Amino acid sequence: MRYINHRGEYDHYTVEKPALLLEWLLENLPKSKSKVKSTLRGRGVKVNGKTVTQFDFKLQPGMDVSVSKTKQNDMFKSRYVKIVYEDSYIVVVEKNIGILSMAAGHSSLNVKSVLDNYFHKSRQKCRAHVVHRLDRDTSGLMVYAKDMQTEQIFEHNWHDMVFDRRYVAVLSGEIEEEGGTIQNYLKDNKAYITYSSPVDNGGKLAITHFHTLDRTTEHSLVEFKLETGRKNQIRVHAADMGHPVCGDIKYGNGDDPLHRLCLHAYMLCFYHPVTHEPMNFETPIPSQFRHLFK
Repeated sequence: MRYINHRGEYDHYTVEKPALLLEWLLENLPKSKSKVKSTLRGRGVKVNGKTVTQFDFKLQPGMDVSVSKTKQNDMFKSRYVKIVYEDSYIVVVEKNIGILSMAAGHSSLNVKSVLDNYFHKSRQKCRAHVVHRLDRDTSGLMVYAKDMQTEQIFEHNWHDMVFDRRYVAVLSGEIEEEGGTIQNYLKDNKAYITYSSPVDNGGKLAITHFHTLDRTTEHSLVEFKLETGRKNQIRVHAADMGHPVCGDIKYGNGDDPLHRLCLHAYMLCFYHPVTHEPMNFETPIPSQFRHLFK
């Protein structure tokens, strides 16, 4: 499989003993600590052909580490979208709040057009195909296909291919439970508000597992793992728990400590549509979320 090389030439190294990536880079590269860190942050390091930005990524003997000779991807600049991984078939991005996953209406800011513009500039003969969506005000990880065939593989096999998908949210109020599962049926009313029912209301079965990570008397930091991916699922289920997502103007209670919807898709793990290898992506929990629990 061909990996897109954003940054010209790479230096290749083979790992000889187990180590954490940042420590290994500092030990083996003729660069200053700040240069090594900015190369890592700027997506200039690959392990076995896959871009890695995690400082504490665990290296094993025999792994191939390639380090970009230049630092940044000059082709791609967007304050709303960050490319996390790219190859000939897929592109994984982290999107910011305030941008749609795909176009809706005239000239709306959306991730698909940002990617299409980048593909055009970098002379790639492809388009971004939407595989799944995040709400405009939800941040986090998404995958796009680069051709129709790959998009179709995702569409027809999504539930078998995606083996872990997690979000983190700041919820209003203090949750007492350490974790649990919410299961009910979700259906839209005429005003496109999704509502839930404990019995089958002709809607779709929705199952969400939650785990409380931290709490204060005012707020709770909660991880959600989706078993089904329905529209507004986490936001409705959080409201069902009596602890809506902070900053949620649709299902919330007016609690808005960070002036944003406090929902972030931080983990996305799936089998590659073409090579079938497991792909694991994780972004840090937004620092604003963490500050509320200091």
